[in-house]
Amino acid sequence: MDAPPDNDVLWARALHYTHKDGSPGLEGVSLGVRQGEILAVAGPSGSGKTTLLRCLSGMVRVRQGEIWFNSAPVHTLGPLARERLRRDRFGWIDPVPVLVPELNAWENTALPLMLRGTSRRRAKVAAQEWLDRLDVGDLARKRPHRLRRAELQRVCIARALAPAPTVLFADEPTAPLHRADRTHVLRTLTTAARSHGITVVLATHDPETAALADRTVALLDGQCVKSVHLPPVGDAAEGRATCSLSV
Repeated sequence: MDAPPDNDVLWARALHYTHKDGSPGLEGVSLGVRQGEILAVAGPSGSGKTTLLRCLSGMVRVRQGEIWFNSAPVHTLGPLARERLRRDRFGWIDPVPVLVPELNAWENTALPLMLRGTSRRRAKVAAQEWLDRLDVGDLARKRPHRLRRAELQRVCIARALAPAPTVLFADEPTAPLHRADRTHVLRTLTTAARSHGITVVLATHDPETAALADRTVALLDGQCVKSVHLPPVGDAAEGRATCSLSV
């Protein structure tokens, strides 16, 4: 067994995953992600992007292959150890915003910090700072049912960034946002990640989103490919955009 490279915070080799219905999710995917890197995982719907992020983050176990985080074997960890890893070292952004309905925006944002033992006062200050950076600071005391879908997603992004995770997994993080808002939110996310040394693994089908990353890995039918044609996004896109693989 070869040890992962020292400069890779995440390293995976020959990952295979099968969905519950028996269909293949990943077939032999290998990649490495360097500390502080923003990596885009690109491909059309159904290509395996979300499955790859779920495997890398320890949400699900691979059928075959190796996943290493800072030289620790994620693929051999039990459920409790993987849950602790996700809580303490990883962040996650879903394409569909989900918040605790009983908590207001700042409490939802501060929740991961308080679960780690941060005092309520310090967690509130950090939460407010991130909400301000994502232009929803004035909504800090509103509960989720009073927020629009795009505002909910901004709160979810603030919640993921507030604890300064080692690795942030973002699965189509701007999907609920209007096109005009996407670039601003993505630039806020990537700038914050770089300034805090956060490694980002970003799943996207949008070539403009992928272009903001340091590097792109292309998936098609659960496999890494040299290039993949992404569908045009909106009226501004003409032709078909190609993301090149560079591992």
